[in-house]
Amino acid sequence: MASVLSYESLVHAVAGAVGSVTAMTVFFPLDTARLRLQVDEKRKSKTTHMVLLEIIREEGLLAPYRGWFPVISSLCCSNFVYFYTFNSLKAVWVKGQHSTTGKDLVVGFVAGVVNVLLTTPLWVVNTRLKLQGAKFRNEDIVPTNYKGIIDAFHQIIRDEGILSLWNGTFPSLLLVFNPAIQFMFYEGLKRQLLKKRMKLSSLDVFIIGAVAKAIATTVTYPMQTVQSILRFGRHRLNPENRTLGSLRNVLYLLHQRIRARGREQEREIDRNLDEREHQLATSCMPHTGDLAHNPGHVS
Repeated sequence: MASVLSYESLVHAVAGAVGSVTAMTVFFPLDTARLRLQVDEKRKSKTTHMVLLEIIREEGLLAPYRGWFPVISSLCCSNFVYFYTFNSLKAVWVKGQHSTTGKDLVVGFVAGVVNVLLTTPLWVVNTRLKLQGAKFRNEDIVPTNYKGIIDAFHQIIRDEGILSLWNGTFPSLLLVFNPAIQFMFYEGLKRQLLKKRMKLSSLDVFIIGAVAKAIATTVTYPMQTVQSILRFGRHRLNPENRTLGSLRNVLYLLHQRIRARGREQEREIDRNLDEREHQLATSCMPHTGDLAHNPGHVS
């Protein structure tokens, strides 16, 4: 018990929370753009800078920072829970022994599960507050009207039931594997570099960490999209099953997104083909004239 309630665990928890809050504050506009693209799939602008410019033009200069306080509050609580649980479990399990990669992964997974179960209601509320007032292109999205964090909790429980606060729990639990994937690629890349040199520089560590994070994010991105949609919970989903956090609706959402993306790619291919045919037809016109006047010359 003393290991769980130790000063060292508290320091790790506070440090983790402060670091995450600082990073999120700096990159908050990018997170706003990401969330808009995930939730509002009918938005024509698909690049980050175009989405941000669109948000600023339509909703104001401070719109990319809408919902900053509830997000930062949730992030602070979430990271505090994660790092406190991780270091407490590690202190209890390892007890002065040498920690291994396997133990770190297991402890990290358990800490992630505890974090998801305890803090998902906060993320559901902050996702809705962050998207409140947004100008959506998707007509299936039902707008919200919350006065703050407490009012959002009250309205969700009153109108949708207390279990709606745990919307997106299933994909969130699956996403606990994200750090494990990141760690696996990080260690693999580090081993490959150490075969060629004796020691890694700070820049090397930063680069392989960024690459590993990018790979892990790319692999789990479809599930992150579903997580955002379920937390938002304002889409008119499958009429046969209204339980937003169910496995059936997770699969339904993934299926819908894949179909929509497929149709969009088909339209893009058709547009590109039309443009290419037009360019070819236009480019052939002068050559046709040249050949008519100079049949023996091919330019």
